Amino acid sequence: MFARYVHVLLALLVGFGFQGVAQAEGLRLYTEEYPPINFSRDDGKPTGLATEVVLEIMRRTGDTAPIEVVPWARGYQQAQVRPNTGLFVTMRIPEREKLFHWVGPLTRNTTSFYALRRNGLQLDDFEQARQVGKIAVPRDWYSHQHLLAHGFTNLYPVAGPDQVIRMLKRGRVKLMALDDLSLNALLDGGGLAVGEVEQLLVFLHSDSYIAFSQDTDPRLLARWQEALDAMKADGSFAAIYHKWLPGLPLPP
Repeated sequence: MFARYVHVLLALLVGFGFQGVAQAEGLRLYTEEYPPINFSRDDGKPTGLATEVVLEIMRRTGDTAPIEVVPWARGYQQAQVRPNTGLFVTMRIPEREKLFHWVGPLTRNTTSFYALRRNGLQLDDFEQARQVGKIAVPRDWYSHQHLLAHGFTNLYPVAGPDQVIRMLKRGRVKLMALDDLSLNALLDGGGLAVGEVEQLLVFLHSDSYIAFSQDTDPRLLARWQEALDAMKADGSFAAIYHKWLPGLPLPP
């Protein structure tokens, strides 16, 4: 009798495959310190534009999950190996396309090289950027991966965008790579005035999404995208977006 039970159990596991295992896993969500899109409040609770959107999606779908604010590299790794795991916000670039399932878009970003204005640097193209010295980038961010794919060998990867600001302020690097949506909040947190930094060269336009692991339940993906689309149709997405980014155009 026991042998027969084991045989049936094994057959069921084989029949369901990885998808059955994925569906059994509880939903987990990761985000990082990336104000004003997602970050932790003084009490440690996650907040920000994308966090409010994700919370509203869960309210509409009935899904529940903890949202952990972690270093980007940790969340990025977990979203690649753990079933039913989401990471937000994640820039959707060609280098990542096949790694995740995508729900979005949530924001539209322009990423550039920035320098301290007092240094008087000029930058016309990628070739000059490769010769200018160390460039601070957040480790495993889309900008890091994009520049690596374009042959950059002078990158200085650090744990997060706040450290990128500190590296530039202290003169440890001549350039940093960041996006327009987070720049002002990060400069303020790092003790730099907006006027002290100048944009030298735009090198990437991208949209951000919630990136889900490959072994995520397809039904969850469908209902999350439907809920987000409904928020965009009824105006609730726009209300959240303009609360955090007043005056900026909405993503499609």
